Amino acid sequence: MADDKQRSGNAAPASKAASGAFTPAGVSPSRRSRHKYTVRLWAVRHSRFLEWFYHRFADTFLLLHPLWKAIGYERVERPITFVERHVKGFLFDCRMCGQCALSSTGMSCPMNCPKQLRNGPCGGVRANGNCEVEPDMPCVWVQAWNGSRNMTGGDRIMNIQKPVNQSLRETSSWLRVTAEAAAARAVPAKEN
Repeated sequence: MADDKQRSGNAAPASKAASGAFTPAGVSPSRRSRHKYTVRLWAVRHSRFLEWFYHRFADTFLLLHPLWKAIGYERVERPITFVERHVKGFLFDCRMCGQCALSSTGMSCPMNCPKQLRNGPCGGVRANGNCEVEPDMPCVWVQAWNGSRNMTGGDRIMNIQKPVNQSLRETSSWLRVTAEAAAARAVPAKEN
């Protein structure tokens, strides 16, 4: 009788079903997560190119500041956030904290850390460089260090990140950084 209740596929399907966990047939949990890490690791390996691209993108966004200001930052927030969520979600598994640190963390999002550490790894990094909480996942901070070594501004990984401001969650960091850069550029113009 016990053999009749056992099914092939996911381990302990009854306990997962009781917990409400979704377990699609024919796809192992490790295979699903491997796809997510593959793109993330690609971004870290190509961090120098992505850094170059980001600087060009940020400059272009800053040139569009008069347009954003004319339309209103509040009105463009929603569509820009939608695009940002999907682009950064695919490339970096972005959590949309609204305070992007990718340019200083080797294109490895620190919010992917299960402990959400923003200033370096915990003491539990495994010998193989994987996370102590999720043993199949490469440590976000080991990847951040590797990615930062490829970047021209790689020493920014040593800068202390501020704690996450939860009120900025689900907002566009692209627009926030653009508005801050435009304001900083306007201050010297007023002094002259």
